Amino acid sequence: MTDSKQIRFWLIGLGLFVLALWLLAGMLLPFVVGLALAYLLDPLVDRLEAIRLPRWLGTTLVLLSFLLVLVVFVLLLVPLVQGQIAHLLEVLPHYAAVVKERALPAINRLLHRLPPDDMERLRAAAGTYAGDVAGWVAKVVSSILSGGLALFDVLSLMFITPIVAFYMMRDWDVMVAKVDAWLPLQHAETIRAQAREVDSTLSGFVRGQAMVCLVLGLFYALALSAAGLDFGLVIGLVAGLLSFIPYVGSLFGFVASTGLALLQFDEFWRVGLVVGIFLFGQAIEGNVLTPKLVGDKVGLHAVWVMFALLAGASLFGFLGVLLAVPVAAVIGVLTRFALRQYLSSGYYRGVTPEP
Repeated sequence: MTDSKQIRFWLIGLGLFVLALWLLAGMLLPFVVGLALAYLLDPLVDRLEAIRLPRWLGTTLVLLSFLLVLVVFVLLLVPLVQGQIAHLLEVLPHYAAVVKERALPAINRLLHRLPPDDMERLRAAAGTYAGDVAGWVAKVVSSILSGGLALFDVLSLMFITPIVAFYMMRDWDVMVAKVDAWLPLQHAETIRAQAREVDSTLSGFVRGQAMVCLVLGLFYALALSAAGLDFGLVIGLVAGLLSFIPYVGSLFGFVASTGLALLQFDEFWRVGLVVGIFLFGQAIEGNVLTPKLVGDKVGLHAVWVMFALLAGASLFGFLGVLLAVPVAAVIGVLTRFALRQYLSSGYYRGVTPEP
């Protein structure tokens, strides 16, 4: 088979795969989550298998332990979040009064300095955007309330995902060996080398970034709660979770906590304490956590990760978010491989290859 026919064959296969992914996106969520769990937990099963524990038993123990930790975490977290929501309902009138007392006079002074024409344009734009935002919120709320698909997704995640994860982990080595046997013999070693690089990049980033999110979430939640900030627990946990997207978690937590501190505290030093918590957390993340847990050789730049997550969400929704980082890792590895091939070719060196 000529090179052009091979390229055509693989491009057609890639196009069919993307088409199937697009057509089946609505029902793939539990399978993708199950595959992700199997990929993340497979090293633990391999360690248990190395001490001569049967594969099925090691898979059962690892999966049950993971589910137990997850359930305990949810049972501990839900009452705390409920308490924070109840407290929010209590203090919301007070915060509204503070905003009216502090912010509205400053806004009015600023508006009075504007020319009358600018004021009219500002009012018209505000009315238009307010209508658009209200319509968008109403659409989102109605889709949530009437979304039977959302309920189906939750139920499928609860019941189908553990089953998929169990069979994937149990048969992981068998599946890898099968796929390896299907590789084209002429390029098998090259494909294996790129697959190993993808695995190293993906495992290093996902497992390391998950640990960074966990440590940052616990630190922000405990530190903000100790500083006396209302809803510090929720803000800290959300900031830690969003830290999977580079810079987004810290930015969200900093803006939300600082704005809340300005409303809650009269003493400036307490606001400074909240700001200092996030500056300290950002310093620890950049100088200790990310270099130690993620490393600087995974080959996934922060901008590339953000682009991949936004593109995946835009194309396939939540399923696209789950697939974004693996696809970004594959594209990054293949791009570096293609660049190495180009730099060693006659096209780059300006040498005409001999026939």
